[in-house]
Amino acid sequence: MSTITLGPLVFPVHVLLALVAILLATGVADWFHRRRGADAGPLLWKMIVAGFVCARLVFVFKHRDIYAAAPWTAFDIRDGGFEPAIGLVAACVIGVELVRRREALRRPLLVSVLAGLAAWGGGTLAVQWLAPPDAPMPNVTVRQLDGSEIALARFAGKPLVVNLWATWCPPCRREMPVLHAAQAANADIGFVFVNQRESADTVRRFLAGQGLRLQNVVTDPAGQLAAATGSAAYPTTLFYDGDGRLVLRHVGELSQATLRDKLERIR
Repeated sequence: MSTITLGPLVFPVHVLLALVAILLATGVADWFHRRRGADAGPLLWKMIVAGFVCARLVFVFKHRDIYAAAPWTAFDIRDGGFEPAIGLVAACVIGVELVRRREALRRPLLVSVLAGLAAWGGGTLAVQWLAPPDAPMPNVTVRQLDGSEIALARFAGKPLVVNLWATWCPPCRREMPVLHAAQAANADIGFVFVNQRESADTVRRFLAGQGLRLQNVVTDPAGQLAAATGSAAYPTTLFYDGDGRLVLRHVGELSQATLRDKLERIR
């Protein structure tokens, strides 16, 4: 389970867990403020902001060659490019410094932070426990653009990126050049582009119009792959290791940096 659907909206689970953790932590801080008169809320928000900023900055620095070519993209956090462990450490260091001379706020801040961490950590463990570990590649058949059928498993045998997309999907269209470049630059990793519920003619017209020469473009007219992998939103990109086991899942648009980061993890 990597996403949660709320009406027409689909949210990555890790984003919802982070929001729940923040809400719980700030709620506990507010309780201390109302009952004990100790307002640790402002300090807590400074920790949260500092943690997110540091987590993003470290990710950007890690991929500085990419961001140097387009510095403004460092502010586009929709790709989910963060280093959570670094952000957590930075937030804790900031918190310790903030309460160093404010003894009255130490306990409220500590309890608030621990409550948030418990929610985040417990939720993460629950998701991992409920999710099947290393899910195998589903046994589905897709169609090549010439109309012939082929098993998705035929593309296995080396690390594999499977992109579920549609021509009407704006983020799918925006990330295609990034995936195109990655396919050309990473011969040791396979890429399969599984169009969902559209015709081969529609796909061909789109590729020609965008000037994309992608390899391994197939269609899934009935949306079998999305159903088999629990992919409720497009684009969804699945990252399999060389044994055909699901290692990573990314819901939403991939940037060049986030894609490279994930390729390094399955290589």
